[in-house]
Amino acid sequence: MSAKIRRRLATTLGLAASVALLAGCTSNEPAAPQDQGGGNGNAAPAGENDEPGDTVTIGFSAPAADHGWMGAITSAAQAEAEQYEDVELRVAEGTNDVNLQISQVEQFINDGVDAIVLLPFDGAALTEVATEAMEAGITVVNVDREFSSPFAARTTILGDNYGMGVSAGTYICERLGDNPDAVVAEIAGIDNLPLTQDRSRGFADALADCGLEVSNRVAADFTVQGGEAAAANLLQAAPQIDAIWNHDDDQGVGVMAAIENAGRDEFFVVGGAGSANVMREIQSGDSVVEATVVYPATQAADGIKLARLLVQGKAMTDLVEVEVPRTIQLYAPVVTAENVDQYIGTAFES
Repeated sequence: MSAKIRRRLATTLGLAASVALLAGCTSNEPAAPQDQGGGNGNAAPAGENDEPGDTVTIGFSAPAADHGWMGAITSAAQAEAEQYEDVELRVAEGTNDVNLQISQVEQFINDGVDAIVLLPFDGAALTEVATEAMEAGITVVNVDREFSSPFAARTTILGDNYGMGVSAGTYICERLGDNPDAVVAEIAGIDNLPLTQDRSRGFADALADCGLEVSNRVAADFTVQGGEAAAANLLQAAPQIDAIWNHDDDQGVGVMAAIENAGRDEFFVVGGAGSANVMREIQSGDSVVEATVVYPATQAADGIKLARLLVQGKAMTDLVEVEVPRTIQLYAPVVTAENVDQYIGTAFES
């Protein structure tokens, strides 16, 4: 393994530790029993943040649950709110209509909610109404898709799209770095989205560290149908492939169908987002899927936790800082057969 890859992995472990700290800071329920799935059994003991406070009314809005990851975003937020007797959650119907989502936020403002947790369909388009909410004294927590103004939210929770690419590329370097002629393919999402561009840039940067590059690249659209069509085109164009990174496990359902139809198995596949069905493929040990890179579907659930803390004037108690941070970026770990049991309990269904 090259010195560059070792340095990158060391950085990765440090980031993982930082994210684990943040997760502990926002875990305000009593400690879970050690044998519960999905955790490491080392939950911190309950503190004063666990005790009920003044009721916090939170409005929640997100895009339509038209694929597994987005559905998990909303269901996880609702489940998290149910953990607190002092949280009243008002959930707007998921929509991909920007104007409808703006009207939902306007209704929350008129209702005088204490906080709004908002995953915007379009961050720039929702910036103005989110700013209006902040100016009305309502705490706004921005999730996943950033607003275009820092005045539109008190706190922003993000996944790490560039880091997803880095994690996927680093894993492939570990597997193929000794083969400078390895053929690496990439099945991206929607190419004109910044998140797709960030994922591809991180992937290319990581591969470059071990002397590899993307030999064949196609773009899909985060849907099953799009994934199958893009993968079929890729497999037809490339008679020999050593590794494929697919950006999204929802579109990966179609990718796997195309692979099965083509009867190809000379390569391994790394997924993206971290769906439960892909993790089961990894567990099976007889699939071309070896790994997936998590893009957490817990972001809105974390938003609920942080909105509660902010309105009640509490802090993240594992930090010395007495305020909730301005921005929190979640880590993008690689899930393999060695650690899949740690992650599958919180994975979403495609």
